[in-house]
Amino acid sequence: MLTPARTGAALLTAALLTGLVAGPALADTGSSPSPATPASPSPVAPPAALYGKGDPTYDGVWRQAMALMALNSAKVTPGAAAVDWLTGQQCADGGWPSFRADAKAACTAATEDSNATALAMQALVALGGHQAAVDKGVQWLKTNQNSDGSWSYNPGSPGDADSTGLAVSALRAAGVDPTQVAKDGRTGLTALGALQLGCAAPAEQRGALAYQAAAAGQPASANALATAQATLAIAGGSLPVAAGSPTGPAPKAPECATGTDAAAGGAASAESAAAYLATTLAAGGQHLTLSTPGAAAPSPDYSGTTWAVLSLVRSGHPQQAAGAVDWLAANGGSWTKGPAGPDAGATAALILAAQAAGRDPHSFGGTDLVKQLTDSGPAVQTAAKESKKKSGFSPWLLGCGVLIGIGGGLAISLSRKRGQ
Repeated sequence: MLTPARTGAALLTAALLTGLVAGPALADTGSSPSPATPASPSPVAPPAALYGKGDPTYDGVWRQAMALMALNSAKVTPGAAAVDWLTGQQCADGGWPSFRADAKAACTAATEDSNATALAMQALVALGGHQAAVDKGVQWLKTNQNSDGSWSYNPGSPGDADSTGLAVSALRAAGVDPTQVAKDGRTGLTALGALQLGCAAPAEQRGALAYQAAAAGQPASANALATAQATLAIAGGSLPVAAGSPTGPAPKAPECATGTDAAAGGAASAESAAAYLATTLAAGGQHLTLSTPGAAAPSPDYSGTTWAVLSLVRSGHPQQAAGAVDWLAANGGSWTKGPAGPDAGATAALILAAQAAGRDPHSFGGTDLVKQLTDSGPAVQTAAKESKKKSGFSPWLLGCGVLIGIGGGLAISLSRKRGQ
């Protein structure tokens, strides 16, 4: 499940790993890395402890963290091997890479992944019992924050809304106030505020966030996926998102009576971002779209739509997310079917969205998403415990059975004697 930041960085990572280039992460291309790209490494077989059977090179840690959070939210206890794999991927400096085949090998600092780090932290917080690893992740985020308060996918690159939003959510999940984590007086929320489009933007883009700051002299443009991910952080949330009340007022769009860009540089507004998401979903048939270079028309953005649901619920507008949840239930099945089997990251994302919307992930669009996810990876602890319960065997019950059998035999014997 590649975000704009992850898409560009995936190409960079492939190049760095093969020694072809060195430099900042690529800008948002909107396309997925092609297996035919000369710089791409050969596909990697997934470890047994990892959820999903696809190549984990670009999303191993991301999808494992999503899977663990989704299972935990569905009251399923993941197996120890799956959790150990995630903690074992952490680098000595506290960050996580997208994936490393040899966890004993030192990490390459330039290719450590802020998105994977943020998701891993939130997963470990949700599971509990991993405070030391979470604290190291917090320190890594503090160390790699940009001077404008933002975070980039890989350290040293210009910040982006996706990565910054994920980092802010991770800090909040870890119990750290993101308003107190700053570089040169600027926090992650400050950076998100600078990327939010205000009254100078076209009416249909107001409240949205740009993926990155626009070049000098160029207007910023709305990025729906960046907005969907960052709004969760702006609304004070982190993963997993708890279900909210099904009723509530519609989010309010920015008031632009003066026509000035009052929002630029200030604190980001969750209400304005939620209004953009709700309006964009409604205009697009209750889903976001993704423009891919070379494609004749935009395609459905399942990931963005899922994040929009999570953000709308967290910002207090689950009613405006209901249509998107229905759309995901009807259409999301194809998204979760990867070429190597069920896509663990996509399946986990749908579970989290279903839970946030108060839907049953065991019957979402006719699919048991929880079973689909558990079947894609290592055995879970809960299943083993439940199988013992369902077997019905109990020494106490056996004893009762013996006594009942003896009592029944005596009763029959006495009855026969009385009948003689």
